[in-house]
Amino acid sequence: MSHVLHRNLRATQPVIVSGEGNFLIDDKGKRYLDACGGAAVSSLGHDNAAVRKAIAAQLDQLAFAHTGLFTNPPAEALADYLIAHAPEGTGEGRVMYLGSGSEAMEAALKLARQYHLERGDTARARIIARKPSYHGNTLGALAVGGHAGRRAPFAPMLMDVEHIDAAYAYRLQHEGESEADFAQRLADQLETRIVELGPETVAAFVAEPVVGASLGSQAAPEGYFKRVREICDRHGVLLIADEVMCGMGRTGSLFALEQEGICADITTMAKGLGAGYQPIAAVMARESVIEAIMAGSGNLWNGHTYMSHAVATAGALAVLQEVERRDLLGAVRARGAQLEAALRERFGQHAHVGDIRGRGLFWSIELVAERDGKLPFDVKRNIAGKVQRAAMEAGMICYPSQGCADGTAGDHVLLAPAFTSLPEEIDQIVQMLGEAVDKVIAEG
Repeated sequence: MSHVLHRNLRATQPVIVSGEGNFLIDDKGKRYLDACGGAAVSSLGHDNAAVRKAIAAQLDQLAFAHTGLFTNPPAEALADYLIAHAPEGTGEGRVMYLGSGSEAMEAALKLARQYHLERGDTARARIIARKPSYHGNTLGALAVGGHAGRRAPFAPMLMDVEHIDAAYAYRLQHEGESEADFAQRLADQLETRIVELGPETVAAFVAEPVVGASLGSQAAPEGYFKRVREICDRHGVLLIADEVMCGMGRTGSLFALEQEGICADITTMAKGLGAGYQPIAAVMARESVIEAIMAGSGNLWNGHTYMSHAVATAGALAVLQEVERRDLLGAVRARGAQLEAALRERFGQHAHVGDIRGRGLFWSIELVAERDGKLPFDVKRNIAGKVQRAAMEAGMICYPSQGCADGTAGDHVLLAPAFTSLPEEIDQIVQMLGEAVDKVIAEG
């Protein structure tokens, strides 16, 4: 009997005892090719020597000193690195560190509110986000998220957040509508909602540059985020980019928004920041946000015990240095192109794959009961979950999710292989996913 409160209390899970390259190995010796990095976390695989060495060296020197009184070298160096590599327009921003993506989103929301209060805009408290979306599992982050299934049990406890549509081309782009027109139509939903609420009441707009778990690696149409940036600027609304899943190189650039030609006012990051070697998340604020706080109280109205943890920040800095030293962003683009081509060849004409979407090493297939009508499977069948189980039995890990169609129904399977993936591993991933999908469909 396990005394751990597992996610599924009835399940008997394999016990993982080691990692080798992009494989996890259980206590019975079975090897699992990690095709999703857990949840787009393990971007460097499971045995990176340089990161392990950096963590051990920092642990030998200093583990913890409370940040209410002290700072430490790795926390300062990591912030310098992130700001130096941030999207153009960020300026001399600053970074705070937290323990998870959910914590980062909570801190980002509080920082947005503080920014407006420091400037005297006391009525600005409303948040606008998108659906589907997922921004974390704490109550504030869950409220911002636009995933009906995950929100439902806790709905009475959630703060009021406005939601507009995510730019979900497969189901929302009209037949014959150009990409530019689709981008403008979806972005204009934001302006409409801001005006309806009253611009003087809106604090921030929250969006994932590439939507992750809730929608399956959905990139925005070209021009969408430039239009969003213009709308936010026009109405004095802060743009919060949730890059927890899609950032830190996952889509082929260190920050996902780099590819959109804009910067956010506040950016959250996690997962690939520490690559699984230490729990860490971060919130980056651009220079204009910092200037408002410096002109006001000069204090950050948020604090956590383990902020700027020396070992965690040392590990994250080593992760980013590995990405740069080995040109792994180039590898993401090359292996990503290979993954896209292989997925389109294997599933492009599949009777039960309605859409293939993604960017970099962040790709998904959306599974449908009927392709011509884009009809999702009955949610009770849990097709995506069954695909995951079939793949695991064969020795591969993928990331299933439901709710992309309407918040409850709609199955997709997400792939987020390590940046260090070999070409033959990419081919193996697609082959094994194809076999798992076909097995589940055949079994009904």
